[in-house]
Amino acid sequence: MKIAVSGKGGVGKTTLSAFLARWFAEHGKSVLAIDADPDANLGYALGIADAAAITPLSQMKALIAERTESVPGSFGGFFKMNPRVDDLPEKVAVPCGPGLRLMVMGGVKKGGTGCVCPESVLLKNLVHHLILRRDEVVVMDMEAGIEHLGRGTSKAVHALIIVVEPGRRSIETALKVQQLAADIGIANVYVVGNKIRNDKDQAFLRSSLNGFAFLGFIPYDESLIEADCAGVFADLIKDSTRKALETIAENLTRQQTMPA
Repeated sequence: MKIAVSGKGGVGKTTLSAFLARWFAEHGKSVLAIDADPDANLGYALGIADAAAITPLSQMKALIAERTESVPGSFGGFFKMNPRVDDLPEKVAVPCGPGLRLMVMGGVKKGGTGCVCPESVLLKNLVHHLILRRDEVVVMDMEAGIEHLGRGTSKAVHALIIVVEPGRRSIETALKVQQLAADIGIANVYVVGNKIRNDKDQAFLRSSLNGFAFLGFIPYDESLIEADCAGVFADLIKDSTRKALETIAENLTRQQTMPA
């Protein structure tokens, strides 16, 4: 199963990504967690104490130069558009529990109107490989957009989950992500409501996102916020929160046919 998680900053998409990655690993799957958000926090959410010490792939200049046959720090010129990436998960992924590894993509800084650069080429080829060629569960923590995904990989994404909270800006982000997903052909788009205080919050999200498929709702839980502040996996949470997260994972699994 290949899963991408998106949503407005601060809605809890990284927390959900971490839980899904841990849940699938605990259920006997080999899982590769991908931090594809330039504001990388998935390592802390997974419980890696020294997550800040992980060098993002986009900053591995020597590796990028080797694979793309480019000159580090240079602009323009020629470089390879189809670099080898199949061995990178084994080379750079960080173990973070039985059956679970983490790769940090990092962001690509672009000036002006943007550019095609060795870093972006390597990352996009890697995402293509992870989604189309790997036979493990892949959970990608995305930024609000889904720029790492392209038309060549979209049909192999089993689920795009948009995390939302009760609020107009979160709703607007969800609608934009839905349109981006439709533009590149992602068929299965789901929503998870987070920070739900009462039935009114849940009804607001359902009415505002009428027609979306909801996997479930996560209650407002200060333990999740405290875990985020402490940079640890959200293990000490309320039973109702844990049950809600487990229900989301179970609903997702039921919605999808796991690859052989």
